[in-house]
Amino acid sequence: MRKFFRKFLPHHETVKSHRWIKPFGAWLQHPNLWHLHRRSVAGGVAIGLFCGLIPGPFQMISAALLAILFRVNLPVAAFTTLYTNPLTIVPLYALAYELGAWVSGAHTGAAVARPSFADLHWFNLMSELWDWLVMLGEPFLIGLPLLALGLAFIGYFAVRLAWRAVVIWKWRAKRQKTEDRRQRTE
Repeated sequence: MRKFFRKFLPHHETVKSHRWIKPFGAWLQHPNLWHLHRRSVAGGVAIGLFCGLIPGPFQMISAALLAILFRVNLPVAAFTTLYTNPLTIVPLYALAYELGAWVSGAHTGAAVARPSFADLHWFNLMSELWDWLVMLGEPFLIGLPLLALGLAFIGYFAVRLAWRAVVIWKWRAKRQKTEDRRQRTE
């Protein structure tokens, strides 16, 4: 797994020597920010899943800052935020609203107002989306952090379990290969 991802990730010395990142070099010295091991990658996925639900363009910035703070893989954290996009954000926010309504007991049976994007243009997208989010109110404000924490929790343990399963599978394959070799030589 590591070999596959190493092809796509820049070497940490290259990143530290980049002219825009050089002033922050002291913060970027921790090896967990760049190494691919199960704890660092799982933490990066968890932070990326958590920060991916942050409204607006601050997802990658907040993921990078939290990755530096918690010393987990920075590129994985930033990349994982990309699960939210214009196609997935509205269903995820609707799920957050439903979760918040369920937790807060605010399910009154009233239908959630659908966003009216009939005459939507690129210059008023954020204001229309913001107006819709404000209209959702308390259930959304409760559900969004809960969904973000739930996704982060699930992502962290899913990566840890998947990593362990791959390692065990490789150990068994290696053991089987050596046993096969031993049997052929006997």
